[in-house]
Amino acid sequence: MLNNIGPAGLILIAIVVLVLFGRGKVAGLMGEVGRGITSFKRGIKEGTDEIENASKTESDQARDVTPEKDKV
Repeated sequence: MLNNIGPAGLILIAIVVLVLFGRGKVAGLMGEVGRGITSFKRGIKEGTDEIENASKTESDQARDVTPEKDKV
């Protein structure tokens, strides 16, 4: 059923959506979607940076793994 929707059908759907919701609501919704995508990308980048920084700090420092009972 969805395979039969061509460019003319998509334009018709877009016109119906604009008539039902108005240009302002559609523009506001698209703005919110854009801000959500930007926020998601920023979160992914910050998470990746945090993981890279944590792995660099752990590999740069030597840790004492001697059990407490064996330390002098």
